[in-house]
Amino acid sequence: VQLVESGGGLVQAGESLRLSCAASGFTLDDVVIGWFRQAPGKEREGVSCISSRDGSTYYTDSVKGRFTISIDNAKNMVYLRMNSLKPEDTAVYYCAVEALHYIPRATVGPGLLAPGVPDYWGQGTQVTVSS
Repeated sequence: VQLVESGGGLVQAGESLRLSCAASGFTLDDVVIGWFRQAPGKEREGVSCISSRDGSTYYTDSVKGRFTISIDNAKNMVYLRMNSLKPEDTAVYYCAVEALHYIPRATVGPGLLAPGVPDYWGQGTQVTVSS
C-alpha cells in the first residue's frame, strides 16, 4: 500500500488548491480514504473522509462548505479541493487509508477522523496560506 500526495503550495488567503493522492498497491474499491493535516506545534487532525462504494463523506466543522473530497476509482486517485483558504489552513496535509473494506454510510463520521484510525499514510504535502 502506497499513497503519494501532491498539489500543495503557497497561496494567498481566499485562493484555492486541489490536493491529489495517488494510491498504489491496492484499488479504491470498497475503501475509506481520509485527509488529515498537521500544523506546526499542533496535533494531527482529521479533515475529511470518503467511502468509495457509496460516496459517503464527512468533513470536520472548520472546513465544511469550503473543502470537497472526491475519489476517481478509474485513476486510483483521491482529491481534496480547498476553496476560500485561510491562514489557519496552513499545515502539512496527508492522505491515509482509513479502511480497506466497506464501512456503512452511518459510520462515515467523526470517528474516522481520529489520527489513530488509519493504517497507511502518505508522506504529506505542504500547504501554506498567507494573509
